[in-house]
Amino acid sequence: MTTIFDFEADTLEGGPRKLDAYRGEVALVVNVASKCGFTPQYAGLEALYREHKDRRFVVLGFPCDQFGHQEPGDAEEIRNFCSLTYDVSFPMFAKIEVNGANAHPLYRWLKHEAPGVLGSEAIKWNFTKFLIDRDGKVVRRYAPTDTPEKIGKDLGEVL
Repeated sequence: MTTIFDFEADTLEGGPRKLDAYRGEVALVVNVASKCGFTPQYAGLEALYREHKDRRFVVLGFPCDQFGHQEPGDAEEIRNFCSLTYDVSFPMFAKIEVNGANAHPLYRWLKHEAPGVLGSEAIKWNFTKFLIDRDGKVVRRYAPTDTPEKIGKDLGEVL
């Protein structure tokens, strides 16, 4: 059986990180972008992370440039933007693709586990979110329009 713990991804700093490092935590996996209409959700994601991290909750940010070229920067630019604009302290990973032949294996698995509207596995836009339970299984997929505040109301079920 596959769980999120079976994958690894490069961090924004450049080194690989096994997602097994988050075993026992509730995670919210998000494909993010710096120049998107939903970018202000960084503030809500950071607030959610800070509010619940002591209860073993983590947000995992995966920059993606597949939607309207809204994440054009390199790792340093992304890190600076997140730090200076939104004081992001949750783990950020290297830029990845979430759709197509070069989609990161984690995202291939997430999309299969929790298809979107009408069963479509494709990620439609930036800030699509996946809630993962402590056992590493997908609990729910959220649309880009679902705010971190709305997701916060669902956390009680899995925390």
